[in-house]
Amino acid sequence: MDRFLLYRTFDELEVGQTQRTRGRTITETDIVTWCSLTGDWFYPHIDSVAAERSMFGQRVAPGIMVFALATGLGVPADATTILANYGTDKLRYLAPTWIGDTLYLDIEVVDKTDRDAKAGLVTYRWDVINQNGVTVCASQLKILTAKTRAPYPVPGA
Repeated sequence: MDRFLLYRTFDELEVGQTQRTRGRTITETDIVTWCSLTGDWFYPHIDSVAAERSMFGQRVAPGIMVFALATGLGVPADATTILANYGTDKLRYLAPTWIGDTLYLDIEVVDKTDRDAKAGLVTYRWDVINQNGVTVCASQLKILTAKTRAPYPVPGA
């Protein structure tokens, strides 16, 4: 089988299959870049002095950034079995993510719903954990998944 669950076709996936991704360390640059791109300049993310006085006691990574970075850990860029991101349910930020934390994505196939001859809907447990095994972000991701693997669309091929 492929290294990534999301390379697999609908029929190759089975409820209960799991994957843990490679890690990724959160940096100061990640947070500043995220805030620049999104306009999310909320003080606990960017103001060290104010963040020290907050409930966190230090700067904290934006939760939605943590969720978004998990996509880069779990979704292979060339996976032709992914037809569409169908949505996310039960998104929760269970613990803070700090600068210097290394994050991993734990994925589990939790449900499959047949749609038609070409695709089905797969629900994944999509949990981001840190280097200490603490779940910092939990959700269920739903992906419309092909039943056949198409070749990657290479220009001029």
